[in-house]
Formats: sequence, structure tokens, C-alpha cells
Amino acid sequence: MRAYDLTNAHWFKSSYSNGEGGNCVEVSPDFPGTVPVRDSKNPTGPVLVVPAAAWSVFVAGIAG
Repeated sequence: MRAYDLTNAHWFKSSYSNGEGGNCVEVSPDFPGTVPVRDSKNPTGPVLVVPAAAWSVFVAGIAG
């Protein structure tokens, strides 16, 4: 298992996220080939790092 240094990662919420902190995830584009994902309500909590291809399939699946 590979460890990632996420200390300086830039995180982005979905454009569908509201300003009231609803159920949302954040992702970081700073790691080519992978997508770190975290709970926006718990930014110091655990991070799930998935292959970029798997993330693309996931997003396509929920988009419609």
C-alpha cells in the first residue's frame, strides 16, 4: 500500500454542494493517476485514495 503526503493538497467540493455544509465530499487533483477523497465535514479525518479510472467510472455512474 502506498502512502501519500496530503499535507499541501488542494481540496475542491462539488459544484452541487451548498454553502450550508451538506453531505459532500472533497477531492484533490494534485495526484496524477489517483483521486484522494475526503468528507468535507471532517477535513482532518481519513482520506480514501482511489485510482483515477475507478473515480471516473463512479462519477459517470452517479451522473446518470
